[in-house]
Amino acid sequence: RMSRHAQQLRDHDINPCVAETDASRKCMDDNNYNKDMCTAYFLKYKSCRKFWNDVMTQRRRNGVKPEMPSAEERRKMLESMG
Repeated sequence: RMSRHAQQLRDHDINPCVAETDASRKCMDDNNYNKDMCTAYFLKYKSCRKFWNDVMTQRRRNGVKPEMPSAEERRKMLESMG
């Protein structure tokens, strides 16, 4: 059984970067944990976290609840950006 924290990290409504996390982990597994081989995946993850953290900060400032948009709301936001 996963811990509550681990479950939250897997929850697409809470963690907008599940796919990037999984891709980074898979790259590390596939490349015998050679971090140099996975730099692009790490950068994608870092960009994802920064982008959604900025969205949360803006929503918090504007009093929007919840601070993290749902997975469906995020999908629509990304689509509207192209």
